[in-house]
Amino acid sequence: MTGGVSTDDLGYPGDRLGLPAKGPGSVARFGSRLLALALDWIACVVLVLAFGLDPLYGPPTESLLALGVLVVEHTILVGLLGNSLGHRLVGIRVARLDGAPIGLPRGLARAVLLALVIPPLVMDRDARGLHDFAAGTVVVRR
Repeated sequence: MTGGVSTDDLGYPGDRLGLPAKGPGSVARFGSRLLALALDWIACVVLVLAFGLDPLYGPPTESLLALGVLVVEHTILVGLLGNSLGHRLVGIRVARLDGAPIGLPRGLARAVLLALVIPPLVMDRDARGLHDFAAGTVVVRR
């Protein structure tokens, strides 16, 4: 007990959401989510490079184009399939709290907040970033 608050009462990430502690359907760890995002970002940069643009050393508009591709990828793939390319490779998926498909509007809101960088870093005790909180989603293991 520290400062009058017992850390034993907090439970595991996802406990308040009714998710299992481990295995499929449990909350994905930060490292898995970060790796999935890195893989998505690499794929988007490679796609922009394939069109002869340079998002790494070119003008800022070309860097923003790669970010735009990331937002479109996440909106469509997460909105319709529940996972991006990176999520699929890492073995995680995005799920709505009520079990329904995410859909494009929630996928877009989540993707735009993800692109702002700070919202995903501000997490609650269930390891949900502000982008997930706003979209009513959680990232879980497949």
